[in-house]
Amino acid sequence: MKFKSFGERSLPAVVLLHGGGLSWWSWQPVIDALQGEYHIITPVIDGHGEDAETPFHSIGESARKLLAHLDAEYGGRVFAIGGLSVGAQITVEALAQRPDLAWKAVIESALVVPMRWAAALAVPTYALLYGLIRRRWYARVQARYLFVPPEQFELYYRDSSRMTRESLINLTRSNATYTLNPAIRETTAQALILAGEKEPGAVRRSARMLHEAIPDSTLRIIPNSGHGELSLARPGEYVALLRSFFAGEPCSEPTPRNEFPG
Repeated sequence: MKFKSFGERSLPAVVLLHGGGLSWWSWQPVIDALQGEYHIITPVIDGHGEDAETPFHSIGESARKLLAHLDAEYGGRVFAIGGLSVGAQITVEALAQRPDLAWKAVIESALVVPMRWAAALAVPTYALLYGLIRRRWYARVQARYLFVPPEQFELYYRDSSRMTRESLINLTRSNATYTLNPAIRETTAQALILAGEKEPGAVRRSARMLHEAIPDSTLRIIPNSGHGELSLARPGEYVALLRSFFAGEPCSEPTPRNEFPG
């Protein structure tokens, strides 16, 4: 795992973990907006981009590597931590392993309801399709699905082409089989949990589980949004939401725990 940082070191530290198949650059609009107010730390998850040579093994191992870095460089605690998709899963696991890791946490589209059928299909599927990741036409299809802006396509194509078959299979397996660590109930972080209205039911159910498990949490369902659409395709809205949340302002009325859609 490699780490990029932006903004003055004296500012409150905010960790942002990218989604699967992406890299630190997917946070560039957020970095540009916030680096004058916060010290932004953007890990490059194992198996991705500049760290493609390090195989991705598991969400748990990634969380341990993140914590080791934060222990060494930031005294083991930061102002806020957030992530998208597999980055959100790593965020959740890091908060479970270290309850006092952060004052604030932003968890977007984290899957904590295991989908073991997806894990079982990972090996045969990627044995057949792995060669396609180096084809530009396939990369364009994937980039649209992942809400990668057109101006970042070349970065996405370069970095997605670097991922090894081992990392791709391990990432898919780990993402699909991740089970919520019961220790998350001990976190002291105030959490904002985000899920898109158009996301798969398993992701929306996961958001509800997280809302029920994290004592101080707000759940917000983003209307007309797919997986990762808010932070990737509408970064201005995402930044405004972060600013409000970080400042302690209400982000929306919390979704009642017994009235979750889907």
